[in-house]
Amino acid sequence: MYEPVSGTVLYEKHPDDRMLIASTTKIMTAAVVLEHCRLSERVEVNASHAAVEGSSMYLRPGGEYTVEDLLYGLLLSSGNDAAAALADHCAGSMEGFAALMNEKAAALGLENTHFANSHGLDAPDNYSSARDLARITAKAMENQDFCRIFATSDKTVRGITYVNHNKLLRTCDGCIGGKTGYTQAAGRILVSCVEREGLRLICVTISDPDDWTDHAMLYDEAFSAWRFIPLPEGGWRTLETVSGAAERVRLVCSKPGILVRAESEVHLRVRLPRFVFAPVLIGDKAGSVDIWIDGTLDGTAEIWYGETIPAEKRPVFSVCDHLLRLVHRGNGVYYLTA
Repeated sequence: MYEPVSGTVLYEKHPDDRMLIASTTKIMTAAVVLEHCRLSERVEVNASHAAVEGSSMYLRPGGEYTVEDLLYGLLLSSGNDAAAALADHCAGSMEGFAALMNEKAAALGLENTHFANSHGLDAPDNYSSARDLARITAKAMENQDFCRIFATSDKTVRGITYVNHNKLLRTCDGCIGGKTGYTQAAGRILVSCVEREGLRLICVTISDPDDWTDHAMLYDEAFSAWRFIPLPEGGWRTLETVSGAAERVRLVCSKPGILVRAESEVHLRVRLPRFVFAPVLIGDKAGSVDIWIDGTLDGTAEIWYGETIPAEKRPVFSVCDHLLRLVHRGNGVYYLTA
C-alpha cells in the first residue's frame, strides 16, 4: 500500500520481487503514449494489430481510430490489439516502443522493471515489482487525461461499449482507477487507486487469487489508520499583497502534505509576514512551517510564492505605503495550527 504524495509505503510484502505483470504493463503503455502523442491523432489499424492474441477491443483491420479511442480500449477492456496499434503508431515498432517504456522506467529510477512489449503477454524480460508498479501508477496519474480514462466505468467507441474490468470502481468507496492483469503464468495482478477525504492510496497485488477482497480490506484498514494533511492549509493558502495587480498571492509548500496516524496530534508553526509588497516573483521564499507531531519536531518545510504578482501600475508609493513597508520589514506572524 503506497501513498504517492509523500512516497510512504504503509504496508508491503515482497515489494521488490521481479514478477510477470501481464496487462498491468498497459499502465506504462498509456503513460508513454500520452507523453508522445496527441489524443486526436489518427491511428490506422492493420491485420497484425487485430490478430494479437488475448483480450481485445475488437479492432477492425483498415479502420482508423484516434489515440484517445485506443486508450479507452487499452485501459478499460485491456485490448492487446489497442496496445499493438498504439506501439506502432507511437514508435514505429513494438521494439521501439518498448525502448521508450524502458527509458521512462530508468528515468523513474525503477530497479526491478523491464518491458519487452506494450500489452503484457508473457515474456521473460517483461516484468516489474509491486513497488515499481505503484510508482509507475503514481507517475501516470499526474496526467489528467490518464486519470479521466483510468476512472471511466464504460465508454462507447464506434458503436462498441467497453466496460472497465476494474470492478472496484463500482464496489469500493472512493476508487478512482485501476488495472487488472491475468495470464496463467502470472496469475491475477491488480493495481488500484482509492481516494477518501483528501488521502490517495495505491494498492498493488501480484499473483493474488482473491485480489478484489484483499484490496477492499486493505483500503478500509489504511483509511481508518491514517490521515493526510495538505500543505498549505487553512488560513495560510494565500497572503495579502500591497500595491499589486492582485489582492492576494497563492502560496505553495516544499512539502505538499504530511501523512500521519489517525490518532496523532499535529501542530504547524507557520512563519509568514502579515502581507507582501508587489512585485512578487513565483518561487521566491515567503516563509516556513515547522511540523510538530505528537510533541516532537518532525521537520521544517519552506513556503514559496506560487505565482508572480506584478506591481500595480502607478508612479509612486503613497506615504502610507512607505510606512507599511517599514513595518513589514521587521515583523512576521506566527500561527499555531492544530
